[in-house]
Amino acid sequence: MKIKVNRLSDLDEAARSLLSFAGDNNFFIFEGDMGAGKTTFIKAIARALGVQDTVSSPTFSIVNEYLAGEKVIYHFDFYRIKSIQEAYDIGYEEYFYSGHTCFIEWPEKIQELLPENYIKVEIFTVNENERMLSVSKI
Repeated sequence: MKIKVNRLSDLDEAARSLLSFAGDNNFFIFEGDMGAGKTTFIKAIARALGVQDTVSSPTFSIVNEYLAGEKVIYHFDFYRIKSIQEAYDIGYEEYFYSGHTCFIEWPEKIQELLPENYIKVEIFTVNENERMLSVSKI
């Protein structure tokens, strides 16, 4: 599935489209260059899921946890990890296989730890304001 985002105000509709496409799958990886808008799109998805808290990048903490009613959402940013061991050290399995929603930024750093099935979101920068999202089920 392809989604064109022409402006920030398109993100809420893009988030709803992504969640509809995902169905019951609640594990998402986000790929894109630095500054492509991964965290910004995750904020829109979290809003669509009902998160009331401020969503921010877990760049230094590696993982942030949010609540949407009874639903738990884990947001990971693996950009700063230096080795796969750091993912083991935070107990990634307890998060990834918890049944809760997981958003993963910089998944290439932990590729071998990803579950068998997930939603892959690739974000391509068209220009300063436009993005093209390519979404697929893996």
